[in-house]
Amino acid sequence: MVGIGDMSGDVFGNGMLRSRQLKLVAAFDHRHIFIDPNPDTASSFAERERMFALPRSSWADYDTTLLSAGGGVYPRTLKTIELGEEARRRLDTERVSFTPTELISAILRAPVDLLWNGGIGTYVKAASETHAEVGDRANDSLRVNGSELRCRIVGEGGNLGFTQRGRVEYALAGGLINTDAIDNSAGVDCSDHEVNIKILLGAAVRQGTLTLDQRNEVLASMTDEVGELVLDDNRAQTLALAIARRQALPMVNVHSRYLNMLEAEGWLNRSLEFLPTDRQIAERQASGVGLTTPEFSVLLAYTKSANVTEITHSDLPDDPYLVPELVDYFPMRLRDEFPDEIRGHRLRREIVATQVGNQLVNMSGISFDHRVAEETGMSVVDISRAWVAARDVLGLVDLWHRVDSLTGVVKADVQMELFLELRSMAERATLWLMRHRSLPLDIAATVAELRGGINELSVTLESHLQGRMRASVFAIEAGRLAAGVPEELAQRSVQWPLLHTGFDVIDLASRLTQPVSTVATAYWQVFDTLDLSWLWDAIGGLPRSTRWQTQARAALRDDLVVALGELTADSLRVGSVADWFHDYERLIGTSVAIFTDLRRVDAHDLTTLTVAVRQLRTLALLA
Repeated sequence: MVGIGDMSGDVFGNGMLRSRQLKLVAAFDHRHIFIDPNPDTASSFAERERMFALPRSSWADYDTTLLSAGGGVYPRTLKTIELGEEARRRLDTERVSFTPTELISAILRAPVDLLWNGGIGTYVKAASETHAEVGDRANDSLRVNGSELRCRIVGEGGNLGFTQRGRVEYALAGGLINTDAIDNSAGVDCSDHEVNIKILLGAAVRQGTLTLDQRNEVLASMTDEVGELVLDDNRAQTLALAIARRQALPMVNVHSRYLNMLEAEGWLNRSLEFLPTDRQIAERQASGVGLTTPEFSVLLAYTKSANVTEITHSDLPDDPYLVPELVDYFPMRLRDEFPDEIRGHRLRREIVATQVGNQLVNMSGISFDHRVAEETGMSVVDISRAWVAARDVLGLVDLWHRVDSLTGVVKADVQMELFLELRSMAERATLWLMRHRSLPLDIAATVAELRGGINELSVTLESHLQGRMRASVFAIEAGRLAAGVPEELAQRSVQWPLLHTGFDVIDLASRLTQPVSTVATAYWQVFDTLDLSWLWDAIGGLPRSTRWQTQARAALRDDLVVALGELTADSLRVGSVADWFHDYERLIGTSVAIFTDLRRVDAHDLTTLTVAVRQLRTLALLA
């Protein structure tokens, strides 16, 4: 890695002590340039640690006997700096003689894994920007363009090290970068926790429950736990960006519509935030790319801000069901010793709204509420209510953490696939609740009604499957086991794409006063009797490029599931699926023959699949 800053800086210095495996090959601050082409990880870490503890240290304090061949520490006051072969090889340059400014530019362009910015100043812009537009004259002579960087990743511990256009240019060239606001959000989050904790403890001091000295002791005792709470928030946020990046191209049209909506409603100014126009998005789509991570970072911030604002202005934060969201925000000691002060916190509504809004976006995505609103016409508040209910019915938080714990255990593609399946499951459950329950949703009653049945089906659904669907699920499970997913999680994960059908099964079981397991078995027997796997897969394969394609696909899937529920109810009223098949063999045979003809079509489109689903609905009416 290369870096901007020195070990006396809290940002740079702390960053350089996060891992003993870092190989810092070059760095600079306003005084010196540091080069160590092939550092020994152990001795260089120990020396950085020593310098961090040394008051007002600079690179000049580095023990040069520890430097590898070709290394050195050079004052920026020198007229020229001569580089040895090792340093030239590390920086991938054939030049031997540099001015300090030229050498810094070469360091910024070095082919390394990480560029860590822990300093002050703006060092990277876009090729389309002038130095005057950047507004940092002191660094005009050494500044480089985003497309010139050859590092794989940028970490922005310092603020304003890049212009936003510079970030986007670097990201479009293949680099991984967020924004300085995202990379530094832990500091803001920590301040929020500090303020809210002090408000809570201040109330205890005023009531005489605590003395000021006791309050200070309580504050100090929670340092590490607050740090972990803050880091958990930031890990979740950067994971949300990683998933958004993975879906940048497939969902580019959704993101374009979402940008237009945010701008139309006055939440953001696209040009001020350097977000692409519709034409620029179309050009990117044609070249096979979508929004970049720096742009998603901006969208994420505006989404959370807008959602939290709307939730705060509603009565949702006052729902007693959400008290645990408030309690979980605080460290464990406060939960144990000051429960009344937590519940009486004067910013409790804002804390609840922030907790719900952040978690919804982190888990279900930046454009989740926009997509659901497009399908249902409902508000962010109604969507949030349904999402919280779906979250708890499905046990989403626990499942999410279990998949997150696979980091480093399975390949990133496998883990990302699991995250996306959890998202889809939660979205389908949210939509089901909004279509089948009265709004505003009673979260507590909904969770109490459905959680037991979904818990049962989440571990037994596989046993109810029949025929091709069962074989397909087992094949996916085998693949996940081979990929390193733990057995129990692999078994559960293959049921996630189907678990939304469990809501209909539970509803049907309640209406027919039948056990959930009996209805689930009948449901999938009907599915297999009619051999509907092809129809299920074909609907899932329909394009979703436009809003209307997405809604047509969703409507077809809903109609298929409704028809399945009706046919299952008919079979159970007759006695069993076998009895139903016997009684209506001619009608069922006619439908199966039509399905067979439709399956022979070269490519399934909305027209052919609509005919198939309509035939299924007709069978449900007649049989």
